[in-house]
Amino acid sequence: MSLVNSWTEWETLEEVVVGRADNSCFPPIEPNFMEPTIHHNDIEDWLPWPIGRKKKEVIDGANQQLDMLVEIMEGEGIAVRRPASVDHCVETKTPSWSVQSQYGTGCPRDVMITLGDIIFEANMAKRSRFFEYLPYRNVIRDLWTRDKKMLWKAMPKASFDDDCFDIDYWTREKKVGDRRFTLTEKEPIMEAADIIRCGKDIFIQKSFVTNDAAIEWLSRELGDKFRVHKMCFPQSLQPAHIDTTFIPLRPGLCLINPDRLPDKESAKIWLDNEWKFIEAPQPVFEVPPPFCQCSKWLSMNLLSISPTKVIVEENEKPLRHLLEENGFDVIDIPFRKVYEFGGALHCTTWDIRRNDSCKDYFPHQ
Repeated sequence: MSLVNSWTEWETLEEVVVGRADNSCFPPIEPNFMEPTIHHNDIEDWLPWPIGRKKKEVIDGANQQLDMLVEIMEGEGIAVRRPASVDHCVETKTPSWSVQSQYGTGCPRDVMITLGDIIFEANMAKRSRFFEYLPYRNVIRDLWTRDKKMLWKAMPKASFDDDCFDIDYWTREKKVGDRRFTLTEKEPIMEAADIIRCGKDIFIQKSFVTNDAAIEWLSRELGDKFRVHKMCFPQSLQPAHIDTTFIPLRPGLCLINPDRLPDKESAKIWLDNEWKFIEAPQPVFEVPPPFCQCSKWLSMNLLSISPTKVIVEENEKPLRHLLEENGFDVIDIPFRKVYEFGGALHCTTWDIRRNDSCKDYFPHQ
């Protein structure tokens, strides 16, 4: 039996990793960091960004909701693993730079992804997240020892010196269609949450945390095992992974973000292969919780556990209604306390095994 096997975002989930909020820190100020608007009492204001360890009650609240997600998935017959619990409030340092702390292990999806029978470690896009793969090595090593067919690949670690970043990005005027981001093309840099999997085809977004060099690197590394496609969303002018923008729900059906539509070239392969796009409803909450580094569109960051069943945040009733209209069973769960740790249901999980295979969902190319 293959222990590592996941080719899509939607087939029946059998084994998964769920993140932890333990010992998380606020992300430190560094080159690829936009000091976010802090939302307080539904009022936007620019306040000094906090540093250091998050408060115990905030960590405990997030862990309670993560543990609830674990219980739900185990109740669905899904095996659940967790990353090692480590202290992230330590300095990270290389010969060319240092930052005062790391970040956390709340979002396995950012750094880890399963591509068929390959476990793949991304190299991240922030200095503070340089070593974020390490808490997952307990899981990877066990799988690699037991599954002799599994492959284990990791991106080259980037230098993350100043030349890797467009230091002046945040002071420039941004316009729709401007495809320059905070990363330069000096070295391949990528976060795994910018990848979506559809059998034989992989789609990657160029973004604030994934550059063209990384897309080219992955395409060469995977060879003819996958077809790799780049996607562009011209309206996306703030940091956002693809899993709050464009989500395949099952063969032929995608949930898309009405504020971040794909350009014509990106949409063409989907439409040519008779995929239908449905627009996500506006989120129930217009602003994310305080100190959340993500947008309001975490509302659509759902987790598919089968082609007919998904998990969504409990407040997103319009999304639940839309999914039920399209034939899905929906499980809802309170999850907004997790948002401050960088993501929602898809972000906080890394699927290791689905009842899945390498199918061709895009025969017309």
